[in-house]
Amino acid sequence: MSACIIRSGVKSRHSAFNLWPRQSITDSIGAPTVRSQRQLQHSNAHTRFPHSPYGKPKNLSLCPSVVLSSPISSTTSSASKVGFVSKIRFVGWYLGMVKSRPILTKSITAAFIYTAADLSSQMIAQPSSEPYDLVRTLRMAGYGMLILGPSVHFWFNFVSKALPQRDLITTLKKIVLGQTIYGPAMTVVFFSVNAGLQGETGAEIVGRLKRDLIPTMINGVMYWPICDFVTFKFIPVHLQVCMDKLVQSSNGFKGEDLSLKLS
Repeated sequence: MSACIIRSGVKSRHSAFNLWPRQSITDSIGAPTVRSQRQLQHSNAHTRFPHSPYGKPKNLSLCPSVVLSSPISSTTSSASKVGFVSKIRFVGWYLGMVKSRPILTKSITAAFIYTAADLSSQMIAQPSSEPYDLVRTLRMAGYGMLILGPSVHFWFNFVSKALPQRDLITTLKKIVLGQTIYGPAMTVVFFSVNAGLQGETGAEIVGRLKRDLIPTMINGVMYWPICDFVTFKFIPVHLQVCMDKLVQSSNGFKGEDLSLKLS
């Protein structure tokens, strides 16, 4: 009888084991994988069909990295970087040339500045009916190359050695020297050389100076002291010539245009 009881217990225990839901080790490991795959498919369905009934619609937006990594933006950024680097290299090369070959560099710079100033002066001052005067432009470029560039180099070196300080009183002294010595002298040279290259005689040159020198100097006083103050106070000596050339060219071409109008 005991044997029967043991057999029945084994059978009941076996039947209970059959009724318990089986789950192997592989099923327990694979279950998260199946759920993750289902979630991925579900999210893909929302991405492809944002208005799908499977869930709430999601806002689709482009990632900034995708936009920035587009071919057009990368090409534009690379081109801007190349242009910026080339500008820096040119500035460094020019500053090196100013220090190594100051007179030649400043003379060529003056020629370019006077050429550009004459082009703009003819476009603004002359009537549209008159043709462009190429000889005048070459004359101005030669003046900047042979006269203004070297003279202004030696002048600023002289002033910096005579008055090396940069305080307010010393700066005002430099301005007075420029207004009373260098400015009038260079204006006389500009009018004389320009008139001589146009074929005027000595008497005509003197008459031109009497007529145009004072008005030109008065026009220059309106802005020369301010430009000289900035130049002597804040700009290094080896770069003061560039600032002076820009102002000198505008001052000279005002006198040139005045001479053309009064002649």
